[in-house]
Amino acid sequence: MIENQQPSTNNYQPKLKVCGLTQLCQIRELAALKIDFLGFIFYEKSPRYLLNHLNLEKILEINHSGKVGVFVNENADKIIEIAEKADLNFIQLHGDESDDFILELRAKLKPEIGIIKVIRIGNQTSNELQKTINHQLSTINYLLFDTDSKAFGGTGKSFDWNILNEIKIPLPYFLSGGISLENFHQLKTINKQPFALDINSKFEIEPGIKDVEKIKEFVNKFKSPKGTT
Repeated sequence: MIENQQPSTNNYQPKLKVCGLTQLCQIRELAALKIDFLGFIFYEKSPRYLLNHLNLEKILEINHSGKVGVFVNENADKIIEIAEKADLNFIQLHGDESDDFILELRAKLKPEIGIIKVIRIGNQTSNELQKTINHQLSTINYLLFDTDSKAFGGTGKSFDWNILNEIKIPLPYFLSGGISLENFHQLKTINKQPFALDINSKFEIEPGIKDVEKIKEFVNKFKSPKGTT
């Protein structure tokens, strides 16, 4: 059974996902730090495309319960193949996947694999955003809010988080898009706190090469009593 309920306590601390990993030594180091989710991008146009650096057997060997495969408008059978060969725990759909596609994918995926569906936030109104959220299928386990871009993420830019206070969010959600050491304290202004924070480009030396020391600094601040809660 997939756990997707968010505690309502005011002391709740969001989980942390580091996305766009490509270096085996960094993946192992972050796993040892008990980072909750490790994100691997399987989108060929991304500068963080995993298979340019590592094969699936290496990901299979990583003993971690939060391995997330990120896909953009990919073929369902290809997603299934990669999920099985890499022993992924979550599938993140970051493109324009249709309801029929998601239903097909859910039917083919192992039941214990969670589905995270991105909602890209750009210039839409809160009413438009609410309609998009309300339209999501019950087969989805988590939402992920990210800044809209033609590159499907990884821009390092934040959207206006205040829009999240104008909508009802029925599922636990990941918050992505430009989260950094400089702005994460503003998360306390969000009424329904994220299930998890998704960090990427603000914690890199170059695309796919993480600044692990900076991530450690973020973890220490983010888990301190003066953090987001």
